[in-house]
Amino acid sequence: MHDASVTAAAAAARQGSAAALAAALIDSRRDTLATFETYRQALPGLQVPQRTELNPPLWELGHIGWFQAWWLQRFAGRRQGHRADPDAPRRPAARPDADALYNSSLVPHARRWSLPLPDAEATCAELADQLQTTLALLAEVDDRGPQRHDPLYFFRLALLHEDMHHEAALYMAQGLGVAIADARWQAAALSEPPTPLTLEAGQWRLGSEADAGFAFDNELGAHPVAVPATRLDAQVVRWAEYLPFVEAGGYTDAQWWSEAGCRWLAQTLPRAPRYLRSDGSGWQQWRHGQWQALNPQRPACHLTYHEAEAWCRWAGRRLPAEAEWERAAIDHPASFRWGDVWEWTASPFAPYPGFTPHPYRDYSAPWFDGRPVLRGASFMTQPRLRHPRYRNYFPAQRNDVPAGFRSCAL
Repeated sequence: MHDASVTAAAAAARQGSAAALAAALIDSRRDTLATFETYRQALPGLQVPQRTELNPPLWELGHIGWFQAWWLQRFAGRRQGHRADPDAPRRPAARPDADALYNSSLVPHARRWSLPLPDAEATCAELADQLQTTLALLAEVDDRGPQRHDPLYFFRLALLHEDMHHEAALYMAQGLGVAIADARWQAAALSEPPTPLTLEAGQWRLGSEADAGFAFDNELGAHPVAVPATRLDAQVVRWAEYLPFVEAGGYTDAQWWSEAGCRWLAQTLPRAPRYLRSDGSGWQQWRHGQWQALNPQRPACHLTYHEAEAWCRWAGRRLPAEAEWERAAIDHPASFRWGDVWEWTASPFAPYPGFTPHPYRDYSAPWFDGRPVLRGASFMTQPRLRHPRYRNYFPAQRNDVPAGFRSCAL
């Protein structure tokens, strides 16, 4: 975790002191509440349509506080870190019905629209009390000594969980047409594609080491992987490179699409990527609740795995495996740009050798179903979450997520 590609924010989140963690928790909550306030101003009654890719904003907010309390204030085993028994006794919730409202493992997605949730003022007040209790518990932690990571494990998990939900709030806003003004969460224009990165054939140790501080369970089990020689894009594909595929009729030509991609085309009938349209005079992008002229230098984004794979076939390229991506990001931090969009890889999300689930059982194991791994981070991702060994995972058909791709030579 001392790689040059690890940012200071990500290193502090995974390895930093209790004081640094306290500051990060405060910052994360500040952003959570600021984005929620944007929703309050834009959506009367905080009502959103019932869709699989959305959650009611008020439920999201309450769930963030519930999760933090579930693993910290209420969890007797929190000091044992990832070795803790998740079924250890828990103290009662401050709100008696909190588990029935916010436990995502028990509350079906469709029910979240009909739950008797507390209003925004009550929810924010409860979150303020919850955060103060978290910070008081954190102030009692001794972050020195050989086992210093264990008592901080669940504080780190709660922090990064909140950061994940913040990103989800940002891409839900994109789908709902809610304008996010904060400059930190806007996509950057990219330069012309730099010289591709040449990787020699060799071995790479894929994954996080057990003694490297905090790691998610699906990252652990570091193991050697043979990486072939290849030439890998130094940055992600921009609209300037992607749109010629669309304009050449790529969405109606089955030869570029896998069998699964053809099924997706038949079910959804797209003629262009989500949030894009052509008005005859040029391409426009749906941003901040309105159609705007598309900047072709921005990274191609909100693409499914199927679209990324089809473009690669059309271009005579391929998607990188996650070992190729990780090796390039860590060994070549100066020439391998990442963090503009989540990047689809050719690797299925599967456990590394010796996988052992951490106490948050629903985090990884239920999703080892063949869906692709995404690597990197996006312009909507909190810097604390941007780590070169972090594995993201979404179903191949998701295009609400700010995901794109880079390619490799065949």
